[in-house]
Amino acid sequence: MSFGAIIFDMDGLLVDSEPVWHEVEVELIEACGYRYADEVRDMGIGMRVDEFAAILQAHYPKLGDSPAAIEGAITERMLQLPAKRIQARPGAEAILRYAADNNIPRAIASSSSQVIIEHFLRLQGWEEWIPQRYSAEFVPRGKPAPDIYLHAASQLGMRPDRCLALEDSRAGTIAAIKAGMTCFTVPDLSHSTLDDFAQLNPHVFRSLDEVLSEVIDKRLFA
Repeated sequence: MSFGAIIFDMDGLLVDSEPVWHEVEVELIEACGYRYADEVRDMGIGMRVDEFAAILQAHYPKLGDSPAAIEGAITERMLQLPAKRIQARPGAEAILRYAADNNIPRAIASSSSQVIIEHFLRLQGWEEWIPQRYSAEFVPRGKPAPDIYLHAASQLGMRPDRCLALEDSRAGTIAAIKAGMTCFTVPDLSHSTLDDFAQLNPHVFRSLDEVLSEVIDKRLFA
C-alpha cells in the first residue's frame, strides 16, 4: 500500500472545533427557546453547513427564515470567537509538517465554508503548509457524498485510489471510501467512539501521531 497524495478533513481532525461548533449551535437554538436534541446534532456531524442548516430549520423554524440565514448566523458567531477557542488537535502540526517537508501533494477537503477554512488555517499559521484548500460548498453534494474528495483529487492531479484521506467523522469516512480512497479515521471522541467505526473502516487510529507513525514506518509515500 502506497500513496501519491494526502487529503485532510479539517474540523475534528486538524482542529478541535467540533465542540465549539456545538456550543455555537446550542447558544443560537436556546436563544430561540428550543432545546437542542442530541439526535439532531448527530445528524449534522461532518455535513456541509448549509445542508445541516436546512435540517436545523426543519426542527427549529424560529432560527431563521431560510437555511442560508441560519448558516450565516452560525458562521458569524464562529468568526467572532476568540482565537484561543480554536486549538490544533494533537499531532496535527507534526503530520502537516511531515507532508510539507517531504513535498507530498496535499489538500484540505472540508465540509466547512471557504471563509471558515481560511480563518482556521490563518489562526494556526498553516497556510503555507496546505496551499490547496477546498470547501464542499463549491461541489454539488456535501459529505457523505464523495464529491469534495473527488474534486480535491482532481485538483491534485491524482487518481482517487492514489490518495490517502484522513477523517474523524462517519460522514467524512463514508465520503472518502465512496470516492475510492483509502481512509484513515481518527475519531473525534467528543462525538463518537472507536467502536462506531468498527464495521465501517478497517483503518481506525487513536491519534494523528499514530497515523504519522504508520505513514513513516510503512513508507506509505515512498
